[in-house]
Amino acid sequence: MSAPATGPSAVDAPSKPRQILVTSALPYANGQIHIGHMVEHIQTDIWVRTLRMHGHEVYYVGADDTHGTPIMLSAEREGITPKQLIDRVWQEHTRDFASFGVQYDNYYTTHSEENRVLSESIYTSLQAAGLIEARDIEQAYDPVKEMFLPDRFIKGECPKCGAKDQYGDSCEVCGSTYQPTDLINPYSVVSGATPIRKVSTHYFFRLSDPRCENFLRGWVGGLAQQEATNKMREWLGDAGDAKLADWDISRDAPYFGFEIPGAPGKYFYVWLDAPVGYYASFKNLCEQRGIDFDAWVRKDSTTEQYHFIGKDILYFHTLFWPAMLEFSGHRTPTNVFAHGFLTVDGTKMSKSRGTFITAKSYIDTGLNPEWLRYYYAAKLNSTMEDIDLNLGDFQARVNSDLVGKYVNIASRAAGFLIKRFDGRIQDSAMRHPLLDTLRAAIPQIAAHYEARDYGRALRTTMELADSVNGYVDTAKPWDQAKDPANAVALHETCSVSIEAFRLLSLALKPVLPKLAQSVEAFLDIAPQVWADANTPLTSQRPINAYQHLMTRVDPKQIDALLAANRESLQATGTATAAEPAAASGAKASAKAAASAKTAAQAATDTPDVISIDDFAKIDLRIAKIVDCRAVEGSDKLLQLTLDVGEEKTRNVFSGIKSAYQPEQLIGKLTVMVANLAPRKMKFGLSEGMVLAASATDEKAEPGLYLLEPNSGAKPGMRVK
Repeated sequence: MSAPATGPSAVDAPSKPRQILVTSALPYANGQIHIGHMVEHIQTDIWVRTLRMHGHEVYYVGADDTHGTPIMLSAEREGITPKQLIDRVWQEHTRDFASFGVQYDNYYTTHSEENRVLSESIYTSLQAAGLIEARDIEQAYDPVKEMFLPDRFIKGECPKCGAKDQYGDSCEVCGSTYQPTDLINPYSVVSGATPIRKVSTHYFFRLSDPRCENFLRGWVGGLAQQEATNKMREWLGDAGDAKLADWDISRDAPYFGFEIPGAPGKYFYVWLDAPVGYYASFKNLCEQRGIDFDAWVRKDSTTEQYHFIGKDILYFHTLFWPAMLEFSGHRTPTNVFAHGFLTVDGTKMSKSRGTFITAKSYIDTGLNPEWLRYYYAAKLNSTMEDIDLNLGDFQARVNSDLVGKYVNIASRAAGFLIKRFDGRIQDSAMRHPLLDTLRAAIPQIAAHYEARDYGRALRTTMELADSVNGYVDTAKPWDQAKDPANAVALHETCSVSIEAFRLLSLALKPVLPKLAQSVEAFLDIAPQVWADANTPLTSQRPINAYQHLMTRVDPKQIDALLAANRESLQATGTATAAEPAAASGAKASAKAAASAKTAAQAATDTPDVISIDDFAKIDLRIAKIVDCRAVEGSDKLLQLTLDVGEEKTRNVFSGIKSAYQPEQLIGKLTVMVANLAPRKMKFGLSEGMVLAASATDEKAEPGLYLLEPNSGAKPGMRVK
């Protein structure tokens, strides 16, 4: 495996362009694109644009990850086919990426003929190499839904650290990986039933084979990130004491995916055909453009291949994927670049606070997508550190850097140049020392981008912008313009300023491609590449009239964005007692979009959408169930005695008898509506309502679940 070129020498345009294939992780076709997804896609897009500006042959491909049980179940809930679901979501995803300037050469789907053929080919090659093995295994089976449960459809307590509500493949608290059958007190996410164990024949990729271990020990040495190298070595263990486990690559019917050749009723696990989807998307592009696909992917290829991913899927991309490629006769990745997670205002994205922000709601609220591209880039470096979207800092930084420092330079000089000098710059001014400084900095800025140290690239750029503004402040063109005797000096000041603006625009182009295009039109120049740093403006081509390039962030827009996403939560029904815990994709998407537009316009006529003020009227409180008993004469009701932090307890009747025995609930915390008018029933007075989640069609999907807050909550606390 070759290490990536990331130093200054790597960004000097070579005599022969490099051939580079780049991918981002495949978004799952079971949900909307949110601003967390955009961290990775913006990061990748900036890198790709950087390399293209050197003249390299770069292809950026991706796809929707479309297979698996969640897709099948979501389509079933909506009453449509899985194919109809993934086709609709593909349209939504491509729309959102385009809105943020993410420029794929090909954005495809893993549910394609190319992917089926490639997946089968890789599988049969691994089988021929003796790396596929069939075994009978004991699996978790949902007796209610009559289906084997994938890892992510089982939850329980982590067998290593005891953390509750962890998925069946890995623990988000301690990072351990394990088998679903290792979970303590497991339950089905689909129905809530306790899984039983059944035996089924599955197919395994023998990652524990010494050939895989020896290959991976050598391959790990080329990873660009030390954190990734350390993690891989931890997973590999010491030589002779390898920790690698074989990988279950099959799933039982019913399943939406590709059937395994020679194994009726068995399907490729989504994590096998998903990374192959990178190649399938590229193969589809090659067929469109007449590119030799095999020359790019065969083992002796001299091309480069890079994957941008989140750190949570490092295991798949640095163990399974390179081993699959190596032993199926393909080239292995040149490098895998992992990034951290996104937090909003210092915490995980939250639906209740309106900070689980969809990409579409950001656009619908009227926020400029290049503001977010700039803010993310300013925080990104080559490590796996998490980044935070602080909305106050977002507003301040965009307004200060992009408008106050950068765009301000053009607005201060262009008018004088147009009115006094016919828009033509002074050629002799192009030799000014300030411009020499900017030109000398461009190669290093490009190097920072290629090294994925975007934050450093932008800090350098803004320091240069400060020096340009300092030059303008010292020269004072507004004073020079008052005296005709200063015409030559004024011409020089404006010419230096506009050329400096061109160079700063070149430095910002990978991050702000749409703005860069507007600048190129304003200056009447061809699309800029890195080599143009040394090609100054000339008096032969006058600039065009200046038009405003960027507005400031209005705090009202941020308020509207948060309101839109809070309202989208209500529109999907996630926090109501009568709706399922997860709303269907189609309805959620449509209502979230409507909420975004509603918040931006600050008015609506839709009767089933409420405002945040309406929601604020509901007094939700943490309640502790201090006693619970069956109601004599009722088949549905339990009588709950609740401590709501008041002087006396409250009495509530709840129709949850079918789901719980009274003794199960005593001592538990739940959420109640505390300001609901008391209701007189034949069994007594009910002084509120507790919240539970259930399926819309309880006959098709039984299950009733009382909402339980975190154990740190106290009776009487307000839920808001």
